[in-house]
Amino acid sequence: MQAIKKGYAFDDVLIRPRYSEISPRDTVVATRFSRNIKLNIPIVSANMDTVTEWKMAHFMAQAGGIGIIHRWCSIEEEAEMARKVKRIESAIIDVPYTINANVMTKDASDLMSKRGVSGFPVVDEKKRVIGIITKSDIQFAKSLSVSVKGLMTEKVITAKRGISMEEAKKILIENRIEKLPLMNEDRTLSGLITLKDINRSKNENAAKDIKGRLLVGAAIGSKDEALPRAEALVEAGADVLVIDIAHGHSKAEIETIKLIRKKFPDIEIVGGNVATREGVRDLIRAGADAVKVGIGPGAACTTRTVTGVGVPQLSAIIECSKEAKKYHIPVIADGGIKNSGDVAKAIGAGASTVMIGSLLAGTDESPGEYELEDGKAYKRYRGMASREATEDKMRLDGNDENSYRVPEGKPGKVFYKGAANKVLWEIVGALRQSMGYVGAKTLPNFARKAQFKESSAAGLKESQTRLE
Repeated sequence: MQAIKKGYAFDDVLIRPRYSEISPRDTVVATRFSRNIKLNIPIVSANMDTVTEWKMAHFMAQAGGIGIIHRWCSIEEEAEMARKVKRIESAIIDVPYTINANVMTKDASDLMSKRGVSGFPVVDEKKRVIGIITKSDIQFAKSLSVSVKGLMTEKVITAKRGISMEEAKKILIENRIEKLPLMNEDRTLSGLITLKDINRSKNENAAKDIKGRLLVGAAIGSKDEALPRAEALVEAGADVLVIDIAHGHSKAEIETIKLIRKKFPDIEIVGGNVATREGVRDLIRAGADAVKVGIGPGAACTTRTVTGVGVPQLSAIIECSKEAKKYHIPVIADGGIKNSGDVAKAIGAGASTVMIGSLLAGTDESPGEYELEDGKAYKRYRGMASREATEDKMRLDGNDENSYRVPEGKPGKVFYKGAANKVLWEIVGALRQSMGYVGAKTLPNFARKAQFKESSAAGLKESQTRLE
């Protein structure tokens, strides 16, 4: 019989306090998410359909982290969500949404709502700007059964591509307009600047790409759909693709990573999930720029009880991060985070970022509406390997290839928490305090200084809040 090694979960340990000259307010929580993507906070929202769609991804990037849009939807829907995030707060929209003058006003209104914009430049067949239509134009229209041509503003104030933000803002304010189309020499549309996005772009803590656009990630699978979904997401501007399968240390995932890496050499790829050094090594060698760590620790995951397979999450992070460090690749701790103390333990164990699901699922920015039950408000939350989620995916894909699988997740509900910024503020604030307790100014220094002390059952009980 083989020797059995002990594994540790978050509740099995505490971080040992050390002498410190560091105040929490002076700490720096910037980190690496993947090989080439940097974040200003180490928090990632999970690619679950009850956690991250475009609103959550937008919020996360604004806050300095990143959101990973789930794949439990059509390729077109996921790509459109990624596209929305990339357009918000972009000082210059390189590929603006446009509309034809012959489109009916009602259809134009529906399209504005669907794409989350307040208006469109109107272009002809040669992409030359011939007008602009906004929600205000439609709001005061006597009838929606007319074409855009009958309502659009034909005299459009424009500017040449290359105009400075200061000059663009001056034109927008002086003319009391919201949108400034940018033109090429032949009068074709080259881009769009909006006053709202100029003002929003001043958020210095937001996580952005080199063009000043918010960062966004998106999930793909490992079967036939992987490549077309990846192609659509790359075209939409996604910064990173996350391979989303339960057992990442597999032939299917390794081949998918190699395929995506060959097709899109510049896209960032996150592999996972794994829980061993061998899994980390093989995914990195296949081309992964980061690795997600966690087999079965999630609140809505039942992998360990169903299959008996897994590694306690703290031990998995320690083992996997040591291996990833050899390749200068970061790991993402995914699952098992019940509170802010677990975030600190995960980063102290070597994770560069922490993926959060249930803590964010009950917020305003997560998908779905809250429901009242016995006077209390809840929102839905489910594991993506639950029977309910698997059946939804089968209907979406039009096949039953996963019908043989025993569910490894469960549906449930979480308390409604209100705005996500309160949840995130508490998590990041508590992490800063943890760093102060061990005398670490930066996250890499925190990982070097963090020392774990095993806690007994009595120690765990002692740690738990009992005041009613």
